[in-house]
Amino acid sequence: MHALVVVSHPDPKSLTHAVAQAFAEGVAHSGEHTAEIANIDAERFQPAFSQADRSAYLLQEPLPSDIVREQARIDRADALTLVYPVYWWSFPGQLKGWIDRVFSNGWAYDERPDGSLGKRLGHLDVHLVGIGGADGGTYARHGYDHAMRTQIDHGIFDFCGARVVTSELLLGVNAQGGKEHLAAARALGGGAFANRPAQHVPAPHRSDKLVQN
Repeated sequence: MHALVVVSHPDPKSLTHAVAQAFAEGVAHSGEHTAEIANIDAERFQPAFSQADRSAYLLQEPLPSDIVREQARIDRADALTLVYPVYWWSFPGQLKGWIDRVFSNGWAYDERPDGSLGKRLGHLDVHLVGIGGADGGTYARHGYDHAMRTQIDHGIFDFCGARVVTSELLLGVNAQGGKEHLAAARALGGGAFANRPAQHVPAPHRSDKLVQN
């Protein structure tokens, strides 16, 4: 089984990157599974939704080549993991733009002429790992934890039919060194495929243009 770990943070020495690495190490620890880290900041992914993206959304033009590449990476994976710092109680802008552009109409979902919705990512497991400076009490007191899960878990992934297996907020990083967060991430990676069959099931909409990374 294979996991794609997408991380968005401008500092490669940040706790966010260390958590992504720990998750990937947890996946690969047994030797039965593999993990790939996609550092979209280092790759200079352009997050702004463009006219080309709009035309592709309307199914008038093909997808931009960078989006075909990202979708192919996801299609090769059995699980998608997003690791990110919490900015203003949500994703960083670059990661939100990655979602905006990559999770396109005709690939992640279908908007049908009769108004119905086709969910196309039912084969994909999702793991969400957010890193925040505030403590858990702050999130609970203001309802931020619930709001984020409504917005992200349900609003994005359930909309596309993907199954959110784990949704974790590693909090209080302003008050501690983060060692326990690395241990938690490694454990999450180690259990990423605990309830999955051993054989990869190909996505029905897999792109024929697979890109080697």
